[in-house]
Amino acid sequence: MSLTLTRSEALALNWAKGEVLQRSQEVRALMKITPLDIQQQQFRIRFRGFDVREVDSFLEQVVDEFETLTRENADRQREIEGLTREIQEYRDREKAFKDAMVNAQKVIDDMRINAEKESELVVAEAEMRAEKILSTAHNRLTQLHEDISELKRQRMQLEVELGTILEAHRRLLDMSTEAMDTKETSEDKLKYLKGT
Repeated sequence: MSLTLTRSEALALNWAKGEVLQRSQEVRALMKITPLDIQQQQFRIRFRGFDVREVDSFLEQVVDEFETLTRENADRQREIEGLTREIQEYRDREKAFKDAMVNAQKVIDDMRINAEKESELVVAEAEMRAEKILSTAHNRLTQLHEDISELKRQRMQLEVELGTILEAHRRLLDMSTEAMDTKETSEDKLKYLKGT
């Protein structure tokens, strides 16, 4: 949004500046004489000279007019300075606004670029994590298959060992039973022999 004057406002401002400058130049030309100079001016009186009262009256009118012109000139000068300051303030605001817009656009562009980079990093990181999780899961699955195979082998080995141990114990039991039977038979024979 531009803070500029319309064509008619610019023309009016230029005309006012021109009028004030022209009046200022006219007054400056007269300013070599101040109102006080006019008021204190003394004229020599000569034979058939001017009417002193008339000259004094005219001088008072000139002083009043000169003072009015001086005040108007000062007022116009202050008005020009005020308008000049106002125009400069508008220009400064416009420049600040443009700078703010440029900076805002730059910040938005930077934020967009950073967001794109960040999203690319997040996606890449997610892909790496997914690959790591899949690799870990695959390794774990392989390990579980190996563990299951090892457990089956150990189970078969335990079954064989238990079978062997059971067979050995059964034989021992059989041997023990035979030994007990033999002992009983021997004791019976001893009792029989002792008893006869």
